[in-house]
Amino acid sequence: MIMYLKIILSVFAAAFILTIAFWRIHFLRDPERDIPTGKILVSPADGRILKVIQFDRSKLKIKKGLFGKISTLASDISPDGWLISIFMSPFDVHVNRAPLDGKVISTRHSKGNFFNASHFEDSLTNEKNEMILDTAIGKIKVIQIAGFLARRIECFVKKGDRLKKGERYGLINLGSQVTLILPNKIRPIVKEGDRVKSGSSSIARY
Repeated sequence: MIMYLKIILSVFAAAFILTIAFWRIHFLRDPERDIPTGKILVSPADGRILKVIQFDRSKLKIKKGLFGKISTLASDISPDGWLISIFMSPFDVHVNRAPLDGKVISTRHSKGNFFNASHFEDSLTNEKNEMILDTAIGKIKVIQIAGFLARRIECFVKKGDRLKKGERYGLINLGSQVTLILPNKIRPIVKEGDRVKSGSSSIARY
């Protein structure tokens, strides 16, 4: 009986060690990326383009629902512009990178829900970290959004820091979402369903 118990404990211990090793090697991997030059915004995250939406806040009269949520997120950036959202599955790289050179104006963490990050409208009410950058195209917002599994958002920067395009600035563990709020002067070059890589995939021109 004692021998069987030792075998069971050994199996559980080995499974635990393998799980930790897989998490550290796979989920926390951080490959180097070639950063595009020129008037290009790069993807802040690995994953799949979930939404590309052009909005005009003067027309977003609905206080509840999708457009009301977008209006709230965009209120400190631009009255009109673009929203680009990227879904990060548990199998994607989870390091986040700056889409443009810029100075950090602010970072703000807010509590919220933990809906599935692939459900765009619901996920806008999730726990999140919002970073606003002052860039060559004006203020932009990069939002790290928690998901059903992702309960830990890390942001490595603070107000006053300067970031280079493609520079690492944060991390979200497991499945999650990163959403960009951008001024109207940009032109997206991705569409819903496209796969992108943080730092190396071009998502918009200006």
